[in-house]
Amino acid sequence: MTARPLPTWLTLTTGPAPAVIDGRACRTRAALFDETARVLRFPDYFGRNWDAFADSLGDAVRAGTTTLIVRHAEDLLSAEPPEQYATLLDILAVAARTGLTLTLHTDPAQEPHLRARTTAALTP
Repeated sequence: MTARPLPTWLTLTTGPAPAVIDGRACRTRAALFDETARVLRFPDYFGRNWDAFADSLGDAVRAGTTTLIVRHAEDLLSAEPPEQYATLLDILAVAARTGLTLTLHTDPAQEPHLRARTTAALTP
């Protein structure tokens, strides 16, 4: 039996699906840890601090999670001091060196603010 080709707009894959985090659920560091642990299935012993986050994220990347999408990224750590957002981006940059790709998604009205906030957090 010959399989019919799929339409060009449809892709089938057996690779890992992107992990999608809702920034609205991650306004605080504690909420980010909870949401990320749920989405990336961190182990029960996850310590809910930056070191444990970095370790568990690294484990997830080594296990095959290679794409992380944050929807409503304008709300990501918005209730925390700017240094916390910078810490998150530093940890994600390390994970990117081992294969993680990150997409921060926002609506067009929020894009300038998110871009400015992210650029400021990435500045050494």
